[in-house]
Amino acid sequence: MRALIERLQAFRPDVIEHHQQVKQALAVHKALPQAAHLLYRHNALRPPRHGIDRWRYRARYDRLDGLIFVSAAERAAFVRTFPHLDDRAFAVPNPIDAEPWLAAPEDREPVIAFAGRAMPEKGVDVLCAALPAVLDAHPDWRAVLMLNDWDDHARWAGPLVAPLDRFGARVRVLKSAPLADVRAHMRTAAIALTPSVWDEPFGLTAIEAHAAGAALISSGRGGLREASGPHALYVDAVTPRTLAAAMNRLISDPAERLALARAGQAYVLQTHTPQRRAADLHAVRQIVMQRRQTAA
Repeated sequence: MRALIERLQAFRPDVIEHHQQVKQALAVHKALPQAAHLLYRHNALRPPRHGIDRWRYRARYDRLDGLIFVSAAERAAFVRTFPHLDDRAFAVPNPIDAEPWLAAPEDREPVIAFAGRAMPEKGVDVLCAALPAVLDAHPDWRAVLMLNDWDDHARWAGPLVAPLDRFGARVRVLKSAPLADVRAHMRTAAIALTPSVWDEPFGLTAIEAHAAGAALISSGRGGLREASGPHALYVDAVTPRTLAAAMNRLISDPAERLALARAGQAYVLQTHTPQRRAADLHAVRQIVMQRRQTAA
């Protein structure tokens, strides 16, 4: 920390953008109060559990010139807790370098793909309960479950995926697969799912699936609707019945599946680009700097 602060003092920046680390942002703010300080959170901020937490968190956030959230949904959740910081809260979603993911939506295999952490929030249990009926009804289709952080969640997830063993090679379970493998499977799968049962801060796996050319089924929770726009098949509630119905619908209607995949890919290539997000961030920095100059 001392070396970081010394370097920053020598550089004399106008704006310091801190990613993720609240305590680091406060320490640097104390040493360089003349700079504008932004905190950019790429995941959910922990909500206060009680009044003391709320007092502590407010004291921290009040010292910052701006807070950037990875979705409008995450920003709204923060403002509900700290309404007095509404004018200091911004939303700038994460971008994607789509090029390594791109594949033609027309050239797909009959595969249903899921990529996410092997934990309850991601809807893994509901998906595992929904898959058997779908695979029984469509014997030419397969599934691949790419379950990250497997070692941390194996005790919970193991019994859920075990019944899928009866499908043999038709169901592949990849445990903590490297990103290259995830990308390869998404670039060939016809259908992908993000059945999260909690409010996702954003939904990077959703825009990765879109970029890869898969038709997406989504719960739409949290920032997932911002990730996909109108270009996913949304389920109103995440249950085995609703997920199975959505999968059956896209399997049975190749035209709808292809149209959804094409539109989703085009949306990501237009909306979630690094160039657009860089411009969004630049605009936030300009607003913060103008406010400081006006206040001075």
